[in-house]
Amino acid sequence: MPRNDGVRFTSSSVKIRHLSPPPLLLDFLSASHDPTSPLAGTARLLARFISSFKHREREHWLGPKSPLLSSLSLSLARPRKLPPLCSASLSLSQPDGTALADPGYKESPAVPPVESAQSEFEARKGQSVSRHDEERVLISEVLVRNKDGEELERKDLEMEALQALKASRPNSALTVREVQEDVHRIIDSGYFCSCMPVAVDTRDGIRLVFQVEPNQEFYGLVCEGANVLPSKFLENALRDGYGKVVNIRRLDEVINSINGWYIERGLFGLVSDVEILSGGILKMHISEAEVNNISIRFLDRKTGEPTTGKTKPETILRQLTTKKGQVYSMLQGKRDVETVLTMGIMEDVSIIPQPVGDTGKVDLVMNVVERKSGGFSAGGGISTGITSGPLSGLIGSFAYSHRNVFGRNQKLNISLERGQFDSIFRINYTDPWIEGDDKRTSRTIMVQNSRTPGSNVHNQAEHGNLTIGRVTAGVEFSRPIRPKWSGTAGLIFLRSGVRDDKGTPVIKDFYNSPLTASGNTHDDSLLAKLETVYSGSGDRGSSMFAFNMEQGIPVLPEWLFFNRVNARARKGIEIGPAHFVLSLSGGHVVGNFSPHEAFAIGGTNSVRGYEEGAVASGRSYVVGSGEVSFHLVGPVGGALFADYGNDLGSGPTVPGDPAGARFKPGSGYGYGVGIRVDSPLGPLRLEYAFNDRKAGRFHFGVGHRN
Repeated sequence: MPRNDGVRFTSSSVKIRHLSPPPLLLDFLSASHDPTSPLAGTARLLARFISSFKHREREHWLGPKSPLLSSLSLSLARPRKLPPLCSASLSLSQPDGTALADPGYKESPAVPPVESAQSEFEARKGQSVSRHDEERVLISEVLVRNKDGEELERKDLEMEALQALKASRPNSALTVREVQEDVHRIIDSGYFCSCMPVAVDTRDGIRLVFQVEPNQEFYGLVCEGANVLPSKFLENALRDGYGKVVNIRRLDEVINSINGWYIERGLFGLVSDVEILSGGILKMHISEAEVNNISIRFLDRKTGEPTTGKTKPETILRQLTTKKGQVYSMLQGKRDVETVLTMGIMEDVSIIPQPVGDTGKVDLVMNVVERKSGGFSAGGGISTGITSGPLSGLIGSFAYSHRNVFGRNQKLNISLERGQFDSIFRINYTDPWIEGDDKRTSRTIMVQNSRTPGSNVHNQAEHGNLTIGRVTAGVEFSRPIRPKWSGTAGLIFLRSGVRDDKGTPVIKDFYNSPLTASGNTHDDSLLAKLETVYSGSGDRGSSMFAFNMEQGIPVLPEWLFFNRVNARARKGIEIGPAHFVLSLSGGHVVGNFSPHEAFAIGGTNSVRGYEEGAVASGRSYVVGSGEVSFHLVGPVGGALFADYGNDLGSGPTVPGDPAGARFKPGSGYGYGVGIRVDSPLGPLRLEYAFNDRKAGRFHFGVGHRN
């Protein structure tokens, strides 16, 4: 073939573009189309946060990316620190290695890096060729060599480069553009940091040699700025590359997985820079947005403008788990918003992160809209413990409440409830979080005066009704023990006595059974209370366990001395479209206690099909219940249930044996069907049950069963 005299190839240099946000982050930034939504605001902030890491290099930016480099997303060094790590150029050499000079060649102006490379091909064989006409050059041989023109030590890398070639084949006619595209393909394979195609004129024709420089082998990692990223995660991500040539594609996957780890956890963090140092050491810098400051901004309920709030800012700030110096987490921020809302004094809460210059930190501004702090209310309800009389179970109520006493989220409730036979007057003062305590301990001070029917244990409807009066005063402390577990301890004084329907104190009932343990018109006791509660998701069908113990302390000789324990458990199971709930409760009391405080079995919240307390009243008890509920239509659902209760033979051990005097069986079961209707007051329950004596009975209740 004739020699290609006068042929010259030129090409611009190529750099790998700078790091881009991970795909997961790009999806997040485009997820919110509503510019006014909180998610959109957070997305805009995150975009500004990422941009802050690039601001200082903006003047060094490499310009629009080339389509040929669209698969690359890694810069191994900051452009201002190191020369280009990846370059490509093409020249024509004589066999002795000197470049062929073309006296008629005129140097083209400089081309901006990373823009689509402009190549010039000039051939003078007695005619002029337009710069837009790409003439092909016949290539007789294609080789891959190192930057010194020698064979590569590792044949596997040579094969990687050869396999990346598409157009460059022996005995093929190529244009400059096709050679340039193959240069990019070699770079895109990820194993090489530079590639220089050299055309050598030989007797057999043009030999095309791709002189490549492989990346270093990976022997270590230096990671800066990763305060929350587990080192184990980095080790697992890079373990399979140890001792191997660094592959830029694989390294890009590792970077995306690191960025994805932050995105999945709602953390403001990403890989901002990567360098390959001498000795095969990979230096990675991770930028995490630390919380610089947290402030509270009160907004007017009507105008939305900033205003002066009644709540002390420190009362809100102590509720937050997000603290200064932490890496900001959107998920943690969401939980903090929910926590502030559960305080019950805020109508609306939102968190707005704001970047602090180019420091990589953020300031958090919590916008809050306060609710009305208190007022009077009145209403009515139903007491399921009363099932006889023309107005059975109906009660009226009047209350005053203040949700934010002294601006410290402290609660004051004063209420009065009055029914046909029962009444209750209650004053509660609660501090949800005692100042200076780091365990979220709450304190409740209570005073209560109540009147309730004594029919559960001492039923004598045909001989006049008995009413049990209780005066209670005490203090309780509660705190979370661990997730889903809480504990309560308290000290309560209780004075209780019984009166007839004329209001006269009595000490014995119609059956001559004692009504007090001390023989006086009232019993006094000081109770030390301990309680622990486990709650699952909080839904009706979720798991629940509660254990309660009360110890009577005889401060004075006539004060009662006893110990009472009570436990309740519930478990819900989904069975296709139906929901099965199994519940079990039991208790025992030892010592000298008031007879009317015996465990009563039977009724709406116990064994259905019986009146309240008609099964038994004893020192011990156990009650089990199974219920299958299912949806019918709209807010209406159906239920099938069965209950069983037993006093474990403890009825006669109660002072005066009130159960024996009334011929209570001591055990019994009931079964039936029911309807559930969702309402603003809670589920309305209408049930009809048969007991083991074949007697039927309606039951009505509001809310879930105890």
